[in-house]
Amino acid sequence: MNKQQITDFLDQHDIQKIKFAFADIDGILRGKVIHRRKFLDGLENGYGFCDVTFGWDSSDELYDNVKITGWHSGYPDATARIDLDTFRQIPWEGDLPFFLADFSNPDGDDLAACPRSLLKRVVEQCAGLGFHAEYAQEFEWFNFRETPQSLQEKGFRDMEPLTPGMFGYSILRPSQESDFNNDLFDLLANFDLTLEGLHTETGPGVYEAAIIHDEILKAADKATLFKSSVKEIGHRHGIAATFMAKWNAELPGCSGHIHQSLWSPDRSQNLFFDPQDTHKMSTLMKHFIAGQLHCLPHILPMFAPTVNSYKRLVEGAWAPTTVTWAIENRTTALRVINDSEGHARVEHRVAGADSNPYLAMAAALASGLYGIRKKLPLDVPATQGNGYQNKENGILPANLKEATQAMKESTIAIELFGEPFVSHFTATRDWEWRQYARQVSDWELRRYFEII
Repeated sequence: MNKQQITDFLDQHDIQKIKFAFADIDGILRGKVIHRRKFLDGLENGYGFCDVTFGWDSSDELYDNVKITGWHSGYPDATARIDLDTFRQIPWEGDLPFFLADFSNPDGDDLAACPRSLLKRVVEQCAGLGFHAEYAQEFEWFNFRETPQSLQEKGFRDMEPLTPGMFGYSILRPSQESDFNNDLFDLLANFDLTLEGLHTETGPGVYEAAIIHDEILKAADKATLFKSSVKEIGHRHGIAATFMAKWNAELPGCSGHIHQSLWSPDRSQNLFFDPQDTHKMSTLMKHFIAGQLHCLPHILPMFAPTVNSYKRLVEGAWAPTTVTWAIENRTTALRVINDSEGHARVEHRVAGADSNPYLAMAAALASGLYGIRKKLPLDVPATQGNGYQNKENGILPANLKEATQAMKESTIAIELFGEPFVSHFTATRDWEWRQYARQVSDWELRRYFEII
């Protein structure tokens, strides 16, 4: 829709309010409901939005180490711009009109902290090389019979899972929660978030959903909206959803795998597929994989952005720990799926459910394009068997501090994303680690309180 079509739509349906939102550095949607007059007035020149949303963390605690904004700048307004192509209506809020926004400017002077703006720049590079990027993200998450109030009252302990036991791919469990299950599938579809599949995973109350693939920016929009939408729909059923990478040490973690392929600009040919190759992998696909493997240790926080992320990235937990690739192997960082031209793709298995989809997809695409531009050879052999044991090409950093330090010192990260973004993002990850390090955990109390 253009501005006139939007105006006509609002007039036709007598709509007086519109909701818009954007993703912060953690992928959390921040936004407002505004009057139609303010909405229409801002379509040309944007909307002032306090830039503190890029100056605080997921708990609204102010960073003390970033340059983009802070007490030193007085937390001024930054200009958010609504993307009219993101128009949809929220079916569980009376079809309230909704739009996504970002902080990209027509003159190219984007806000370096804006994740959607970063992805748009990488997509432009991809198009400039003559490729169409087709992406999708799938998520695992746990559901509990809790509310925000009950979680606080319980101190996030002794939470009641939606269903008991380990029951992956169950037909029974979704049937027992059919209202919630059907609302997820149907309401998300009505919100332009069509799911390819929805099922239980192994673990109490855990689900997995795959979103149908799309052009990469739209795919990231959908993935970001998916996480928030699941929480909103769940709340209406008395269910609290979490996308933590690892909420319980004894249970599997939650992934956010990214499926990716490059196509011709008219989307008529999958450029990753070569029927003449032994493994049906094109030279382009091999360069793409080589680039992702080469860059991965330099940009890991964009796939694993929290302290908790690294508690999922452990051996034997269905998440990769090594810089590896293979064909149809779920123990490696990159899994090649190449049974046919229409479905040939690379699954990036490092990203967790806690990742910011804009940053994770930007990192995946930029690192793949790096391999294509540099014509990097895929000289890392495909892993045969257990990828956890194949450490020939290196292992992933073990925690957020180590991973952030590697990215902060990386010239490759700066080449891919620019110094302003890398400086800001790594500062926020440093902050995240410091907040963790200053806490005294239950484990420490149990281990040291009496004995030491």
